[in-house]
Amino acid sequence: MLESGLDVLIRQTQLFIDGQWVSAQSGKTFCTINPSNEEVIARVAEGDAADVELAVLAARRAFDEGPWPCMDARERGKIMHRFCDLIEAEMDDLAAIESLDNGKPIKDARSVDIPLAIECIRYYAGWADKIQGSTIPVNGDFLCYTRREPVGVAGQI
Repeated sequence: MLESGLDVLIRQTQLFIDGQWVSAQSGKTFCTINPSNEEVIARVAEGDAADVELAVLAARRAFDEGPWPCMDARERGKIMHRFCDLIEAEMDDLAAIESLDNGKPIKDARSVDIPLAIECIRYYAGWADKIQGSTIPVNGDFLCYTRREPVGVAGQI
């Protein structure tokens, strides 16, 4: 139990790359601190450009070889909704962690932060089967159209 009185199990502090929890390539970690009392919540893997490169390569491979780009848009939306269901199932723990990490009232995390994140993801999940290409009018005996499809991977630090 943390000094704050909140009993939260920090399940993972490593990076999730290529389907596995791994330490940062550099071996570095950083402390995440509760700003309200300066208590260390956890030591977290400190990813850098080398880790992003590994993650992007793994994600690109999964994208090229996996089911996502060929998956029906409705199925992609269902997966995103399922992700939200999982967040909702862990709402109390996630709100406690968010509260500790930001030094904010747990009520705010539970009633605002986590629900807004869920709402945002559900919004985009709802668009998954509604974003379509267009037929563009052009002169002559031509057909011009756009097709929207997943194109790849982005890595951010």
